[in-house]
Amino acid sequence: MTWEEIVPLLWPATWETAQMVGWATLFTVLFGLPLGVALVAFDRDGLRPLPALKSTLGIVVNVGRSLPFIVLMIAIIPFTRFVIGTTIGTAAVVVPLTVGAVPFFARLVETALREVGTDVVQAAQAMGASRTAVVRKVLLPEALPGLVSGLTVTIVALIGYSAMAGTVGGGGLGDLAVRYGYQRFETLVMIVTVVLLIVIVQILQSLGDWVARRISHK
Repeated sequence: MTWEEIVPLLWPATWETAQMVGWATLFTVLFGLPLGVALVAFDRDGLRPLPALKSTLGIVVNVGRSLPFIVLMIAIIPFTRFVIGTTIGTAAVVVPLTVGAVPFFARLVETALREVGTDVVQAAQAMGASRTAVVRKVLLPEALPGLVSGLTVTIVALIGYSAMAGTVGGGGLGDLAVRYGYQRFETLVMIVTVVLLIVIVQILQSLGDWVARRISHK
């Protein structure tokens, strides 16, 4: 294939990847952030000590993180079909992407929150702040640079997951690389796809690092 033939295929595939990663990132934050907060709050010395529940959540998170994405994607096919109505296409891939990324992001949230000094939390509690206020006005703002860095790492991981989703008809750049680069032995397509994915990851990682640095300097 020539460059003129590749470009019309490249842009739609890139847009599909952006959609998959964008929606999956949104749902990952919506579910993963509260889960990460719960892992900290329910700890033995947390804001709301519930060790048994914390252990249960920890096991669920560890199981989710231990499964390779390709295995997870196949294992939850019935759930994906129930939620979306199909298991093929960009929309369907968002489900396993989210399920795979939520426990990953939750652990990063937990790590970021644990880096907040206990003296800051204790000072807020001494001033009469409720548990919810401590989380919203102390823990999350103080941990924001770490949360941004964790979100950046999660987005990069989602891009890699989305590329793997192309092997089962998920669309995006991974699908383009498989259908044209691998199955049709179009080396140029494979090279262009790989280079584009690397460039996207580099841009997002640099942007995330820059935002985290700016926040930490305030």
